[in-house]
Amino acid sequence: MHAYRSHTCADLTKDNVGDTIRLSGWVHRVRDHGGLLFIDLRDHYGITQVLCDPDSPVFKDVEKLRSEWCIRIDGIVKARDAALVNSKIPTGEIEVFVRDLEVLGASEELPLMVFGDQEYPEETRLKYRYLDLRREKLQNNMKLRSDVVASMRKRMWAKDFREFQTPIITASSPEGARDFLVPSRLHPGRFYALPQAPQQFKQLIMVSGYDKYFQIAPCFRDEDPRADRSPTDFYQLDLEMSFVEQQDIFDTIQPVLAGVFEEFGGGRKVDQTWAQISYRDSALWYGSDKPDLRNPIKMQIVSEHFHGSGFAIFAKLLEQDGTEIRAIPAPTGGSRKFCDRMNAFAQKEGLPGMGYIFWRDQGEGMEAAGPLAKNIGPERTEAIRRQLGLGLGDAAFFLGGKPKAFEAVAGRARLAIGDELGLTDNDRFAFAWIVDFPIYEKDEETGKIDFEHNPFSMPQGGMGALEGDPLDVLGYQYDLACNGYELLSGAIRNHRPEIMFKAFEIAGYGKEEVEKRFGGMVNAFQYGAPPHGGCAAGIDRIVMLLADEANIREVIMFPMNQRAEDLMMSAPSEPMNEQLRELSLRVILPE
Repeated sequence: MHAYRSHTCADLTKDNVGDTIRLSGWVHRVRDHGGLLFIDLRDHYGITQVLCDPDSPVFKDVEKLRSEWCIRIDGIVKARDAALVNSKIPTGEIEVFVRDLEVLGASEELPLMVFGDQEYPEETRLKYRYLDLRREKLQNNMKLRSDVVASMRKRMWAKDFREFQTPIITASSPEGARDFLVPSRLHPGRFYALPQAPQQFKQLIMVSGYDKYFQIAPCFRDEDPRADRSPTDFYQLDLEMSFVEQQDIFDTIQPVLAGVFEEFGGGRKVDQTWAQISYRDSALWYGSDKPDLRNPIKMQIVSEHFHGSGFAIFAKLLEQDGTEIRAIPAPTGGSRKFCDRMNAFAQKEGLPGMGYIFWRDQGEGMEAAGPLAKNIGPERTEAIRRQLGLGLGDAAFFLGGKPKAFEAVAGRARLAIGDELGLTDNDRFAFAWIVDFPIYEKDEETGKIDFEHNPFSMPQGGMGALEGDPLDVLGYQYDLACNGYELLSGAIRNHRPEIMFKAFEIAGYGKEEVEKRFGGMVNAFQYGAPPHGGCAAGIDRIVMLLADEANIREVIMFPMNQRAEDLMMSAPSEPMNEQLRELSLRVILPE
């Protein structure tokens, strides 16, 4: 017999009754039933119930066992009584009578319990992550992650993509976040960078004539943490294709991702038709460039109804350039109690409040109620109702100003309204392509033109587009949104050096600076670069959605905390003086 096990803790069935077997695993829990000891023995695959009575030669040893001790047992498989069968686990029809025991690894008193659903502070969980990872939910999350990655690989290979690896120690990649720098010992005073993405390399692979590339790529960005973002590193399904247009990218990646969500989504509906929504429309309708389309509410501009109206706040606001009034329809939200609740929500978000109108019937037919309705009169309120397609029992909320100042709050209010009114379909993965991103933006204070989005996107209209107003220039850039998260970003690349130099010139970057920062790629484009494009899908975020987790750290094996610290491995740590001397570095701490 094998030194540690003849079966896993998920293998044994009624067919094994009478067999002498060997199991190894962890003591999940111990139950003492009046001298009869029951142990749930757990390994990666499942749980088997083992029992021991005073007739067993190792009864006294079994009495000493505690939770999370790692043990080996030999025993005989017995059938459970019909009344004691546990149908919830594969091994629920049998139990194992212990005849021999070996303690493989005793456990100290646990800082957190593995059995049960007790919550612990995040700091405790991350410090003892190896214990946290023994918990059933996290085991399932990590298996899911592994299976998702395997499925992605199979689907990409089926589409004739080949997987190539790109360097980890390299030069800075133009992704817009802070680099993690790596000092060079051989070149004192000079630094490598960990790649924010394989961006330049995957484009160079296209220049090299490989046509299709993908990679499960690690990316490193020194970013501020969020619930849906790791502060240090993450993984993405990275791909690039030559001789393609934007729609070709969509047609390639959509069945891959849709297939993954269908395979691992637990029966939830997966949209088969993915809308293409312009960046500006997405901001207008949803207050976000990553809209949650499970919520059917679509915001609209209603400025015309408030020009010169009796509601002085909005009327005066509209006299300023660049301002507008937007409405958030709220079907079935037509009660003063609900409207007051949403007004309080806006105040918590830092706004004075949200104006509202609701439509009710107090016995004399439908009427518009609320402070706004009184101020602007029945004709304007009726025009608003008709525009928004609302009726009896419905409501609408209003925000005004310069769109960029209130769009985000409006978007959050839209989500809150949808959730409160039960309009959001939580049993669905709703996808949308966000397209037509503006390449440039203007600083309102300085008037300076700079890149708003990816500077390496091909401008729509090519060189001709760059001769006009920079703020009108759109790029062949796209994101994929799902349930309020950005899952993917990509672009058709600017592969023409003359167009690239012009694009950077508009943003104030001279030819020499572009050649200095991106020389490898610019030089390569002078030797017959093909039109190419691609995208990258965030694996961690995809798994987070599939696992129905609100925090990305629940699907990462060894995540950092909110301060980008690894409490388990004590990173970051202070370097030794010898290391600093080798690297010709001296630490100067901020005062």
